[in-house]
Amino acid sequence: MILCIGEILADMIGEEKNGITTYERKAGGAPFNVACAAKKFGADVKFVGNVGDDLIGEFLIKFAKDFGMDTTYISKDANRNTTLAFVELNEEGDRSFCFYRKNTADYFMPPVSDELIKSADIVCIGSLMMADENCVSYALDIIERAHALNKIVAFDVNYRTDIYKDTASAVKTYKKILAKADIVKFSEDEVETFTESYITEELFDKLVLITLGKHGSEWRYKGKRSSMPTIDVKPIDTTGAGDAFFAGALSVLDKKADKMFNPDVLDFAIKFGNVTGALNTTGRGAIDNLPTLDEISKHINN
Repeated sequence: MILCIGEILADMIGEEKNGITTYERKAGGAPFNVACAAKKFGADVKFVGNVGDDLIGEFLIKFAKDFGMDTTYISKDANRNTTLAFVELNEEGDRSFCFYRKNTADYFMPPVSDELIKSADIVCIGSLMMADENCVSYALDIIERAHALNKIVAFDVNYRTDIYKDTASAVKTYKKILAKADIVKFSEDEVETFTESYITEELFDKLVLITLGKHGSEWRYKGKRSSMPTIDVKPIDTTGAGDAFFAGALSVLDKKADKMFNPDVLDFAIKFGNVTGALNTTGRGAIDNLPTLDEISKHINN
């Protein structure tokens, strides 16, 4: 089972027509995207998060229920609003973010019991909470307890510049989590931010997954590495593409827990993730356009 812990929010995806910008509301938040995607790809999943007792929070809880997610561990905060992420797309479907996130619900994460951690095989930690010192302590405590229970910890950097005062402080904070995680994911741009030498030397014993955009992805583990190409698609919206990739890879690894770090398994995991990530860009929103297993299989088997 994959246990995802972190932000759940509404992506407000903007579109300009005739000089008027309108926003379409979509469910989002990287760890929630991963949870929904992994579930759709056949994994057993649980999600822990916090929303406000407001219109957006109600929308997200209903969305999760309608998607078939167990909402037991999604808390509703009566004193805070739900986070919003405003998303602007360019002509290639690439996005930029602006977060409405000051003292919102996802700064105040609900407790996670040892029993819940014990039920998982992979514990996946969201990154948006790293902007708050208390949330960093919260994440480190979960990681420590997960390792005490012999669980694998996964972490996607998913760096968003506008929620940190500067890159240096963000990198310093992220490194606290990266040092403790077992599986870590970077984008090409994030490799540049954290530096190749840091990833090669300091994360040598981690399974590192790196997305390479239209060139696919690669994995690195203890001096070994391999890359896989992706499929050719025409992207409409790249929101959640990395989350769909990560969910695809984790859903494969979750089923191969005893052979998780075998090169053949890792090759298939990133090949699967490449397909899930690419297909997810062919529609709007991080979750609404997730491919089915049948759609994925058509590309995997070609």
